[in-house]
Parts: sequence; structure tokens; C-alpha cells
Amino acid sequence: MKIIFNDIDKDRIIEMAWEDRTTFDAILMQFGLKEHGVIELMRTEMKPSSFRMWRERVQGRKTKHEKLRDFDKGRFKCSRQRQINNNKISKR
Repeated sequence: MKIIFNDIDKDRIIEMAWEDRTTFDAILMQFGLKEHGVIELMRTEMKPSSFRMWRERVQGRKTKHEKLRDFDKGRFKCSRQRQINNNKISKR
């Protein structure tokens, strides 16, 4: 069964997928979308070059997989980190 998301949910999933410390398990819990589904959503919603850049970034990244993490909980977010809205990175 294929889940249909509205634009706001798609934007949030994409934002969570780009975040280093947000796991695929968190996306699954919140949206019911497994890692493969996130990859397919990113492939269809992003430009090919952006998708390739994202895949290189997350492949093998321990922080994207709950079981591979070195820490139990906690999250660091830099105060200078940009917000992602409507599939675009907004400037300050």
C-alpha cells in the first residue's frame, strides 16, 4: 500500500531526512515511512543532483540508524543551522 502525503508532510520528511541526527526510525514512527520509502520520496521530490548529494551524505552514516548510534539520546543543533521550508533552504 502506497501512502500519499500532502505537501507539508513531504516537506517535513525531506527536512528530517536531511538532518544528520534524525534517524530513519523517527521518520517511520512519525509518518509510517520506512527507509526505502524515504529514499523513493527523496528521489521523486528532489532534483537528481540534490538526490545524489543526499544519498552520498547519508549512506553509511551511523546517526541515521538507531542501532548504529554511539549515543542513546540527545540532539545538537547549531544556532546557525538554516531551516528548510517548502523544499528550499531559507536564508536568514
